[in-house]
Amino acid sequence: MKISPVAGSLFHEKSHLGLQQGLAEAAAGVTAVWARAKAWAGFGVEDVEKVRSALLLAQAILDGRHVEVDYRTFSRRVTGDSKALERVEGAVVRLLAGLRDLPPGAKPRESLRMLGLERFAPPLLISGRVDLEGADLSGTSLAYLGLSPRDAGLVRFREPPAYLLTIENFASFNRHVIEADPDRLGTTMYVGGYPSLGTQQALRTLADAVPEETPIFHWSDIDPDGTWIFHTIERAIERLLRPHLMSVEIAEAHGKMPATKGTAARCPASSGIFPLAEYLSRDDAKTLEQEELEPELPQI
Repeated sequence: MKISPVAGSLFHEKSHLGLQQGLAEAAAGVTAVWARAKAWAGFGVEDVEKVRSALLLAQAILDGRHVEVDYRTFSRRVTGDSKALERVEGAVVRLLAGLRDLPPGAKPRESLRMLGLERFAPPLLISGRVDLEGADLSGTSLAYLGLSPRDAGLVRFREPPAYLLTIENFASFNRHVIEADPDRLGTTMYVGGYPSLGTQQALRTLADAVPEETPIFHWSDIDPDGTWIFHTIERAIERLLRPHLMSVEIAEAHGKMPATKGTAARCPASSGIFPLAEYLSRDDAKTLEQEELEPELPQI
């Protein structure tokens, strides 16, 4: 497969696209793959314009042009095509993987959400003894509230909660709220898998609103993805985050050997998820979906 002059001019001259050094090197890697008569991320040399769009989109993300912009508007502003990103999102994430700390097991759209690019932010679901600015909800029996992550600053705690708990899975969130904490002793939030940048910022706002002595927990699957989600939230709130129902002991007692092995989060020894991440790097490590466990209150 011969590299066309068009491909060479697009990828070997970083000034042509205004690419930063790391991204320019990734672009050079694309042509190196094509020179070996192989496809890169599913694209051959005949797809040069699609990869060019991927490079433009990746550079725009590195420049911060995606912040607080929805998926299609961002795509249109950068490439002139509102659907271009949907066609090359896997390539965009692959280009960014060496430049940003992205979980290898996440789907491309999940990785882009974590970077702050999404269609529109999903609602933040929150359960607890909370009110909203200007609205006293103490007389209601709502199981939980749904609000835009950007409105997290409107949440008011009637009293310091016994704990804050974020939960990855929707079924586990509902079961915890209904079965484990019907009296709303703590404040529980659903983060919807890999938390979007908007959700991360909302969690930081809520963590800052409770006393330092209020313990904060996260509950995910016991698997590599779960460690990445945990560590993402941990970095977002910049406070001690403790694992809830996520331990080596639980994995050994109830888990199973996975069909495929993923890569756990790279986190420091000070991280609350470090012991589990270390365990999951072992060949004999077991994994467990959180729905397999009965909900219970965090150990405070």
